[in-house]
Amino acid sequence: MNGQTPMGLAAAAAAAVRPCRRRLLSSASTATSKTAAGTATPLFPRLPHPLHHPPCGRRLPFLVSAASQSQASQTGPDASPAHIPSDPRAAVSGNLPFFDRVLFPDSFPLETPPAKEDEDAAAAAAAAAQADEAVAPAPPVREESETEREAWRLLRRAVVSYCGEPVGTVAAEDPECTETLNYDQVFIRDFVPSALAFLMRGETEIVRNFLLHTLQLQSWEKTVDCYSPGQGLMPASFKIRTVPLDENNEGFEEVLDPDFGEAAIGRVAPVDSGLWWIILLRAYCKITGDNDLLERVDVQTGIQLILSLCLSDGFDMFPTLLVTDGSCMIDRRMGIHGHPLEIQALFYSALRCSREMLVVNDGSKNLIRAVNNRLSALSFHIREYYWVDMKKINEIYRYKTEEYSHDATNKFNIYPEQIPSWLVDWIPEKGGYLIGNLQPAHMDFRFFSLGNLWAIASSLTTPKQAEGILSLIEEKWDDLVANMPLKICYPAMEDDEWRIITGSDPKNTPWSYHNGGSWPTLLWQFTLACIKMGRPELARRAIAVAEERLSDDKWPEYYDTRSGRFIGKQSRSYQTWTIAGFLTSKMLLENPELASILTCDEDLELLEGCACCLSKKRTRCSRRAAKSHAG
Repeated sequence: MNGQTPMGLAAAAAAAVRPCRRRLLSSASTATSKTAAGTATPLFPRLPHPLHHPPCGRRLPFLVSAASQSQASQTGPDASPAHIPSDPRAAVSGNLPFFDRVLFPDSFPLETPPAKEDEDAAAAAAAAAQADEAVAPAPPVREESETEREAWRLLRRAVVSYCGEPVGTVAAEDPECTETLNYDQVFIRDFVPSALAFLMRGETEIVRNFLLHTLQLQSWEKTVDCYSPGQGLMPASFKIRTVPLDENNEGFEEVLDPDFGEAAIGRVAPVDSGLWWIILLRAYCKITGDNDLLERVDVQTGIQLILSLCLSDGFDMFPTLLVTDGSCMIDRRMGIHGHPLEIQALFYSALRCSREMLVVNDGSKNLIRAVNNRLSALSFHIREYYWVDMKKINEIYRYKTEEYSHDATNKFNIYPEQIPSWLVDWIPEKGGYLIGNLQPAHMDFRFFSLGNLWAIASSLTTPKQAEGILSLIEEKWDDLVANMPLKICYPAMEDDEWRIITGSDPKNTPWSYHNGGSWPTLLWQFTLACIKMGRPELARRAIAVAEERLSDDKWPEYYDTRSGRFIGKQSRSYQTWTIAGFLTSKMLLENPELASILTCDEDLELLEGCACCLSKKRTRCSRRAAKSHAG
């Protein structure tokens, strides 16, 4: 697909990365000259601030800032201008404009050096400014609440180290619980809010270590019943184990033990881990400007392997990603097999992020072309067929069935009797949402929060649809938020439906766990969507609801009952992604410009081919036609 076979990509990555145990190995060199000279870069060197050292290598488009360009052209590569802060954490707190300059360089005009005849005037002005600064009070900095301080203490307590370096956070750190199960492992999806909290606080080392170590764990070997998971598969989690070096137990070494699903309930491989890894990699690079890491051969190969796995040919006729039940955050049997919205939204976001980060060369051109084609088709498919509002429900209610032609209106042969009785009275006059799943003769009309929120963040929806989703959440606040944000799905399956679809799962009883439970970790994704759509007041309202209870309830994993009043019956206390999700939400609201490290804007070029399915003739549509359909 990209000019190389999967085995060739695997060999390239394996040559660059070897499992790290007690001793850290050298990283892959991305420059031929360095290799020839025999120089080696430490695998995890402490990264200096991105604007405190000269840029090296080819700059990728989304990492180039006007501030750094101006700095290089005016003062030389080794200069350190006074306006660049030495501590990025101070910039996050509002004292210094570091992140504004890195993420939004266009809003800061380039400064030109003064002419020689103006040097005296400039010096006098600088002296006056320094005098004013000595007298003027510092801008106020919001003081963290006691709940936030407690959350930071708990988050740091959850950090685990490998070979003396922080590499992630465990899923839960409850000192009162003796049965750890797999909550003592570092999960890729669980670590994302932790990573974002650390990144926005200026603590980037742990995120860099995590990205590189999980990259080492990418699937190369047979792991599940002598069958090999697809090359490029990222593990769901990993655990740090200490094993003896010899039979006499005279020495020990640390090893990373990944879980690709062979130990999970139901033995389902995680589809979302690689997608989350790509999304986090982009966020890390946008904040740090760590171009060297992004251009490493092992990192570029890791991205390509994930994409090759997701874009591989199969029997499926749809642009959506075909997966099994339990392959994402909802990791138990819940009737989401097929084309669940959560995976499609993460898939779309990962494709958008990858397109920005892939180095363009002869080996990647075909892959980038495949990414663009899938983005166009996926965008059209979700916007057209997954979206429901009052108007669309009325159309489905009057569908004709058994249509056979390219001009069929009811393309998936949906029977109007599938419209559930709860939806008839629940769907508001204004607003709408993306349904949970779509397959031939089947529409899952449940509202799934993560998929809808991430569709907003990645611009998988149209702007009008994104506004409609937030309007629906506001209209149905008592159903989706109530006493604790946010319902993982609505409504819950009950009675025979619950018994048949979940297999009578005792943990997923109605309005509990994945079956209509309330998950505080979804708060940060809700905040992200609200900031992107200019509705931060909704996020503040939800955060205020959560902040009243989370600390007193010991930061539980989830809440039960229709309104989220009870702590989940099997919920873990001090759940790390609950803690990190709260902190990330607070920090995003305080610094809304940082939402850009995760969000994607509407790309009209992607729409050029996405409206062609509406035409009776299979010709490429113009941008105008696509835009008119998207609006």
